[in-house]
Amino acid sequence: MNNTKILVTAAAGRTGSHVVRQLIEKGFPVRAMVRKFNDKSELLTTLGAEVVMGDFLNLKSLRAAMKGIKRAYFCYPPADRLLEASTNFSIVAKENVFESVVNMSQIIVRENHPSALSRQHWLAEQVLDWANIGATHIRPTFFAEMAAILNAESIARDGKLYLPHGDKKHAPVTTDDIAAVVVGILTNPEPHIKKAYTVTGQQVLSQKDIAGIIGESIGKSVEYIDIPMEYWQKAMAEKGHPKFLIDHLSRVGEDYQNGLFDKVTDVVQKIGERKPKSFESYVRENISVFENKLTEVLS
Repeated sequence: MNNTKILVTAAAGRTGSHVVRQLIEKGFPVRAMVRKFNDKSELLTTLGAEVVMGDFLNLKSLRAAMKGIKRAYFCYPPADRLLEASTNFSIVAKENVFESVVNMSQIIVRENHPSALSRQHWLAEQVLDWANIGATHIRPTFFAEMAAILNAESIARDGKLYLPHGDKKHAPVTTDDIAAVVVGILTNPEPHIKKAYTVTGQQVLSQKDIAGIIGESIGKSVEYIDIPMEYWQKAMAEKGHPKFLIDHLSRVGEDYQNGLFDKVTDVVQKIGERKPKSFESYVRENISVFENKLTEVLS
């Protein structure tokens, strides 16, 4: 067993929970930072993690959560104040003389991005680099899980996948595969310090391709409908999504339409030491996600 305890922030989240599990499977002790104690945090305890509450926006809270830690996975939710959070994290990591931080960033991160969140991700990368705390940045494409997050209800209701993405493509990557990259870096950080990696799945697919794969897997005709951005924005607002997130995803959608997601890398294979899961495999292994939505809509 390796005695290097690793901090996983957003540990109850989509990538964080997988990172916790994979690190424990490799024999590393894990401190899992969560925003609140609930059923998800209890599951982390069951896995063998030391679970603590922490707040990125509170230095006292962070100092307690990060005490004695030298390596960490830093993951902030898709919300405002990322720059403040990353600055606070960097301050405490520098106090602790960190040797490795894996930072969750974005595939389209750049200083002049029209999305406020994407600009903050770029600034966060600069802050973490300046802190000299062994930062490595991962920049995933769209998660495979986004198909269910954004579209499971409309697929169940209408047999339609509504998105403003045109006919461009991306290579969906599962959160489990992203976690494998994070774990590969944290367990052997030296070769990856000061580097940034674009993380993708194994094959580029259009949204039409994705709709076809989902339909075949659930035994129902599913059609991709390319809708105008303003229609999609209105629909997201009606569902109660915050304006900050809608604006971000809209600007990301424009990048998608411009082909900035159309790429495949071998990062999962090389660093995560596994072949990335196909989108078809993801859907078939998580068929209950779509079936549960079918039950909800039809009941």
